[in-house]
Amino acid sequence: MSTRKTTAEKIEDAIIEKQQAEARIKKLLQEQKAEERKARNHRLCKRGGLVEKLLPELSILTDEQFDTFVQKALMSGFAEKVLRSLVPPAPATTIEPESATDIKHDDGNTAAKLAESAQEVSVNISAGTPASSRVAS
Repeated sequence: MSTRKTTAEKIEDAIIEKQQAEARIKKLLQEQKAEERKARNHRLCKRGGLVEKLLPELSILTDEQFDTFVQKALMSGFAEKVLRSLVPPAPATTIEPESATDIKHDDGNTAAKLAESAQEVSVNISAGTPASSRVAS
């Protein structure tokens, strides 16, 4: 009796292995998402609890009143100054557009991709406009 597999059997085994690997990946991704949700829920509950501990009268507000309070309180100039002192801004990167397409990097990406990333960073940084211009009356 021959223990050698035919090419068709090898292909079938490889397909089964591929399906099993894809199922493992899918399961691991689901576990990762569940962990991220759990961490986010914990963070939100912990922070919300701290807010209610510091300002117990917030618990009697309606959702709309709480929303208004949070927007007005956190969008104040003082709140933004405190936040900026706690979170340093990301460093801005500038690249000259003329030379961006001429330079190649070790990984084979052009500098144009790096320039796009730098533009995204500068857009994110510029999104931090002064709070006074964002507050709705």
